[in-house]
Parts: sequence; C-alpha cells; structure tokens
Amino acid sequence: MVNVYDEAHALARALKESPEYKHYVEVKTKVSANPELSEMINDFRDKQMQLQAQQMLGQEAAPEMLEQVQSLYEIVLKDPLAAQFMQAEYAFTRVVGDVYGILGEVVKLD
Repeated sequence: MVNVYDEAHALARALKESPEYKHYVEVKTKVSANPELSEMINDFRDKQMQLQAQQMLGQEAAPEMLEQVQSLYEIVLKDPLAAQFMQAEYAFTRVVGDVYGILGEVVKLD
C-alpha cells in the first residue's frame, strides 16, 4: 500500500532538487545581498498583488495603477540580476503550477 505522506515528501525532495528550484535559490541569494534591489522587487510584487486582488474581486483597476505596475516592471527588468530573478522565479512557479495541475486532474472532487 502506498503511503501518501511518504510520496508527498518524495515529491518535495524532487522539487527541491530540481534545476529550476536550485537556480531560483541561487539567484534569490544574490538578490537578497542587494537591499536596494530586493526592495525594488518587493515594491513591484506588492503593487502587482494589489492589482491582481482587485481583478480577482471583479473590480476594474485604475489606469494609473496599471501604468504604475507596468512602469515598475520595466524598471525591474532593466536590472540584469532582477530580470534573471524574475525569470528564475517564473520557471520554478511554473513547475509547481504544473504539479498542482497534475494533482488537480487526479483529485477531482464532485
């Protein structure tokens, strides 16, 4: 009989050993060493999350907010390390999202 918890721990270990996760951690460590860059990325994320929360609630985002998020995104991507971080984060979250998708397909609750 399969122990679901053992399998979950094995999956967690596999994710932790994935190239996407290792690259993400490596770049995140570099970003964390630069407080200014970390703050800029966090500011962008905060604004982006506010925008997404509004959209999820069915609220129309103010054009100024959209422009601000777009402007911050362009500024963040001009820094090579920040751009590398954003790409690494996206790659790892895509892997995690794919895993959630696979689990969701198997565990369809009606």
